[in-house]
Amino acid sequence: MKWSDGMKLAVITGGGRGIGAAISERLAADGYRILLTYNNDSQSAESVISKLRLDSVDCVAVKVDCGRTDEVFILADHPWMQDGVDALILNHGMYHRSPARELTMEDLQETMDVNFRGAVAVYTALSEHLSPKASIVAIGSQLGIRGSPHGAHYAASKGALHAWARSLAVDLANFGQRVNIIAPGAIDTDILSGDDSQKRRERLKQIPMGRLGTPDDIAGVVSFLCGPNSSYMTGAILHVNGGLFLP
Repeated sequence: MKWSDGMKLAVITGGGRGIGAAISERLAADGYRILLTYNNDSQSAESVISKLRLDSVDCVAVKVDCGRTDEVFILADHPWMQDGVDALILNHGMYHRSPARELTMEDLQETMDVNFRGAVAVYTALSEHLSPKASIVAIGSQLGIRGSPHGAHYAASKGALHAWARSLAVDLANFGQRVNIIAPGAIDTDILSGDDSQKRRERLKQIPMGRLGTPDDIAGVVSFLCGPNSSYMTGAILHVNGGLFLP
């Protein structure tokens, strides 16, 4: 393994849309080469890549289903990995609403496979390629702490992600690699696209800052966690929710 003396590499899972796209663009602006993964939406991923290339960013999109371990480990064979990964952003995920009382084992397993086991698999596959001072950021959720009557499987998967990432942070600290977690609140992405006008008004009333978060709000925190000003932070959960939830 050689560690590049040139431009750093950021790997962003689920980096082709929503929060992931904003993270890809922000880290590119910070000077990283970008390798983003996507699963189903190739059009959005290629749109992000095309936009970045207009700014002369070295970037590539790779199709990976993070719920399938075989596909995740193929990612480790990408030639860019040989220069080392400086920022690993575990952003991929799935969510669908269903009452907690109706949770099926099939729904739970599918969600855990993608949101939790998929994140562990990505880290495991790329661990030997991480640079000595690599920053790992897991995109969790406030629901991983407070729970959700409409998405118990999602909340459980994010809770597991938080616990694993904090455990990993302690284990890697002595090696100089850092792991932190971002727990977003209500972010204006496709997940909230089903809101009608009344639901949106009710949601905004619950947020002390009076607005939804944006993908750029999350991307800015990722930039901070990957930069030198957070060099003494590891194992932290940063709540980015406009004051909606204060644990």
